[in-house]
Amino acid sequence: MNKSPRLFPNTVKGVLEALESSFGKGLYVNRVLENSLRLNKKWGSRDRSFVAEHTYEIVRWWNFLWALLDKEPNVNRNSLEQLFGVYWKWRGFDLPEWPGFDSIRDIDIEARSLEITALHERESYALWFSELAQEQLGDKWAQLAHDLNKPNSVNIRINTLKSHEKEVIQELADAGIVVYRHPAFPKAHFLEGRPKLKNNSSFLKGKFEIQDAGSQEISYFLNPTPGSVVIDACAGAGGKTLHLGALMENKGTLIAMEIEGRKLEELHRRTQRSGLTIMETRAWEEEGVLAELTDTADYLLLDAPCSGTGTIKREPDTKWKFEPVHLAQYQSLQFEILDKYPAMLKSGGTLVYATCSILPSENSDQIKLFLENHSEFRLIEERTIDPATNNDGFYMAKLLKS
Repeated sequence: MNKSPRLFPNTVKGVLEALESSFGKGLYVNRVLENSLRLNKKWGSRDRSFVAEHTYEIVRWWNFLWALLDKEPNVNRNSLEQLFGVYWKWRGFDLPEWPGFDSIRDIDIEARSLEITALHERESYALWFSELAQEQLGDKWAQLAHDLNKPNSVNIRINTLKSHEKEVIQELADAGIVVYRHPAFPKAHFLEGRPKLKNNSSFLKGKFEIQDAGSQEISYFLNPTPGSVVIDACAGAGGKTLHLGALMENKGTLIAMEIEGRKLEELHRRTQRSGLTIMETRAWEEEGVLAELTDTADYLLLDAPCSGTGTIKREPDTKWKFEPVHLAQYQSLQFEILDKYPAMLKSGGTLVYATCSILPSENSDQIKLFLENHSEFRLIEERTIDPATNNDGFYMAKLLKS
């Protein structure tokens, strides 16, 4: 085995407590860790990194690790300690002489790994989801299941309203950060390691944004022209909105919409940093907003709420917190959005429907259903971006309104 990083009882305990809360109370691990790091003020940066990294990785490999331990998943503290020990051995590290590890010290990890052949255990997914994905994706699911277990890199988008590739790369290099051009999407870039960017001067000046490379492709797919009217109807925090504004060269009208106006506050902050001046925001809670915007847009982006299964590598919690009832709710919402929101598009306008889901039931199936009910639209192109080492998974469909 490799020489093991030294384990400390307090940080291992931090991991176990985070797992107890996440799986015992159904809480998302990022929230659990935020609270844990806030309460343990004595932890240094290494301690905090240790707890965060190993909590996330155990969440990612939850089913697989329990299969290695040959136990049913539970949140009993003794069992979780054994689970951590199995995880540590699986990572190739030596176990310290702690009593909680005595029962697993002699487990042959390699032999047990070879015995785990069921895909949902080997790649660590909920059984129902693995079966559903197999049904919808066929032979493609096995590779996708594997690829979704590779943690994503930090992706950035250079803000062409304020800077250019050479300048940003040089300024990040001066800050000790190495930048690589994305192998599949050359306009996107990713960083070496996971550097902290919150206080980076180039970031604060709005010269680049943190945005997944696959996500960036959605704006290029819509490809709005400068001077046009563009509506981003499900804007969220606005990563794609800002990109659309840059592609428009800050000319025209860009309307960002969300269910509740308060959710657009983060977008306003990001817009100020970006230098974008053509954006306005509207909330769906405003009375009569759809009627007011009917036949307004030259381009319409529907980045619909979805299961998020294309982003599992970044949000491994989705494996365990996402349930069948949630999928039914998302599909219903997607149908409703596709049924109502395209009214905002002018005749001759372009619609892009997109999700960060890998499931055809949220993607191509929704578009087929939409076209059956809306004969004024025709499908121009569909595109699927599979999750890879340096990007998440996405689906997008481009349609033209006659």
